[in-house]
Amino acid sequence: MTMIDMSTSNLAVIVLNWNGPQDTIDCIDSLLNQSVPVDIIIVDNGSVDGSAEIIEKKYKNIKVLKQNHNLGFAGGVNVGIKYSIDNNYPFIALFNNDATADKNWASMLTQKTEEDDSIGIVTGLLLNSSGEFIDSTGEQYSNWGLPFPRSRDHKRTKAPDGGLTFGATGGASLYKTKMLRNIGLFDEDFFAYYEDADISFRAQLAGWKVAYEPKAIAYHKQGATANKISGFAVYQTFKNLPLLFIKNIPTGLLFPIGIRFYFAYLLMLFNAIVKGNGKSAAKGAWMSFILGFKKLGERREIQKNKQVTTKYIRNMLWNDLPPEQTGLRKLRKLVGGK
Repeated sequence: MTMIDMSTSNLAVIVLNWNGPQDTIDCIDSLLNQSVPVDIIIVDNGSVDGSAEIIEKKYKNIKVLKQNHNLGFAGGVNVGIKYSIDNNYPFIALFNNDATADKNWASMLTQKTEEDDSIGIVTGLLLNSSGEFIDSTGEQYSNWGLPFPRSRDHKRTKAPDGGLTFGATGGASLYKTKMLRNIGLFDEDFFAYYEDADISFRAQLAGWKVAYEPKAIAYHKQGATANKISGFAVYQTFKNLPLLFIKNIPTGLLFPIGIRFYFAYLLMLFNAIVKGNGKSAAKGAWMSFILGFKKLGERREIQKNKQVTTKYIRNMLWNDLPPEQTGLRKLRKLVGGK
């Protein structure tokens, strides 16, 4: 067990900004009010509204890393992570610019790492902006090959106790630098959506644990950034879900999970077409097919370095459809499934 000296900052908090100065300012103010020292790193993802300059003018002691174009969530946070690693921070946290942190958010995350040296990622209790309902208490991956935020839309009073979970939300979680050096950074081919599930899955395969600390509280405006781009979420979803599956599912689980996953994926594609999102969904599916060949090569390396058993991974999975998949659940019932 490693004791942490928080008298000086060992934690870099990376915040992405893309054309959203007011949200980012509210976010920064909450991070400046933390009960332990943190160093805030803003990665401006090619903003064209002058927000990077606004932030630099308002906060003289915050590092702003300006990018010429939008690198997506994965590419943007990687810029901040590389900067943090080069500057020898042992802990790196990611925080959405459309979120605000409770004053003990950072201290609770770092303290959780003291419980077990194998904990590589810590996530907290992410609430909606009103604080009444849960946005996430970590990420789950179902045996249907579909990731989902744990406890989403449950009342705050129903938040689970602390412990281990499958994955962490990239919007408000801490990552050990030692772990990132071991498994690599975020996969930039994902651009946005499920890149946090991917890095959590890779961490699990490499023998690292993901912990959930309910005392690390933050508040999130759901979808405030993604909603700025029409069809963005649909395209990224259909592009990234197969990439997540291809890279990470252990060989012994490929068939049972794959049958369910591709059945669900095709039904989701049909549903997207019915709802008028067919063009974005089809483009995402085609790009996934193209990138899939690249991911097969990455898969070989990931699975070769696997440090846990397939049984361990199977036991970590959610043994059902994700809660929000009501349509698939009804269809399964019609055909006699459980």
